[in-house]
Amino acid sequence: MQRSVSKPDKKPIDFWSSLPPINVAAARARMRWIKTARPEQLTPEGDWRIWLILAGRGWGKTRTGAEDAAHYALWHEGARLAVVAPTYADARDTCVEGDSGLLSVIPPLCVRAWNRSLGELVLVNGSRFKLFSADRPERLRGPQHHRAWADELAAWPAPETLDQVLFGLRLGIDPRLIVTTTPKPVPLVVQLTEREGRDVRVTRGTTYDNARHLAPAALAQLRERYEGTRLGRQELHADLLQDVQGALWTHEQCDRCRIPTPPPLARVVIAIDPAMGAGGSDGDETGIIAAGRDTQGRITVLADGSGHYSPDAWARMAVGLFHEWSAHLVVAEVNEGGALVERVLRMVEPHLPFKALRALRGKVARALPVAALYEQGRMQHWSGGGLDALEDQMCRFTHQGLAGGKHRSPDRVDALVWAVTELMQDDLHSPPRIRLG
Repeated sequence: MQRSVSKPDKKPIDFWSSLPPINVAAARARMRWIKTARPEQLTPEGDWRIWLILAGRGWGKTRTGAEDAAHYALWHEGARLAVVAPTYADARDTCVEGDSGLLSVIPPLCVRAWNRSLGELVLVNGSRFKLFSADRPERLRGPQHHRAWADELAAWPAPETLDQVLFGLRLGIDPRLIVTTTPKPVPLVVQLTEREGRDVRVTRGTTYDNARHLAPAALAQLRERYEGTRLGRQELHADLLQDVQGALWTHEQCDRCRIPTPPPLARVVIAIDPAMGAGGSDGDETGIIAAGRDTQGRITVLADGSGHYSPDAWARMAVGLFHEWSAHLVVAEVNEGGALVERVLRMVEPHLPFKALRALRGKVARALPVAALYEQGRMQHWSGGGLDALEDQMCRFTHQGLAGGKHRSPDRVDALVWAVTELMQDDLHSPPRIRLG
């Protein structure tokens, strides 16, 4: 009887061992980034020409730009990429040699040469990064690229540099630009945001999005020093704060009048500019502002409770602020609602001290005396009052009305004007404070 001889099992093919070492290194580096990155840091899919990342300090803009550029270069042999920063030193020290730069994310095995004097980083697969300075736009005339990374666009000294970058993006079938910048309201940044939804994809983020990777002590220091300031809104919260030409107020003006603690106040009013519609997000807002006056005649804006509300909801918000600030009076414009405004308020609080106001002049004419008080240094904004949206609306309010934005009615500014106007009529002999309930 013949015995059958069993054949040894074939060893399974190891996928990783079948790849060239540089591909293995590149793949593992990418996998580490995908596991570490937040979703908004990964290159977006879809049809876009420019990926604009507007984010606060410490969000991870440099790392995101480096990872995108490195991934493209590692998986496209012979690719040509431009790295453009405000200065050549910025491109070299931050975008390439920095803690989050290209050399920190590209595996050493994949790097053929780095010439820091020439500003050229060459990979083993033939892909090449070339560094450019934004103050030398003429150097970008001629070179062609598959991809470009523009770092800190808001700090570029020569705006025409961006044009040269885009002119040179003409290699391959889908050349793209990645922009990483703090959102300063310079024309270059503003123009790109206006193209959002067309050929520009915009990603926004704050310093606090990356809190787990930032030193708690440093984060606390930034929060204590800059939270509630215009610089903090720009550098930490990545708000694009634009001053509109001809506006009655500026963001710098608002920042100068900000105080950390409300002073003792002789009189407090709650002012309402009611929206009489259904309160949907597509209609006007109801402006609700709390403000008070001290014995020196200075007025402090305390809180902004404005929003899209039903009549019952805005009445409850106003009454809530009345009790929170132990206010003396609620005032409201009644041009449209008439007696209905007071009736809605009294359904929530029957004994509410209320004064009806009728607009006899236009919005701009009413606002001008209030703007003058800011210029005279007689206005203050409490930094804890949630006044960001109010200040943005103030800085878009011109002699022609509210500039830009989805909603054209300056409801928050109207409520502010009513509150300040009422307080300026006081003779500082404020009536006894009425407590309800």
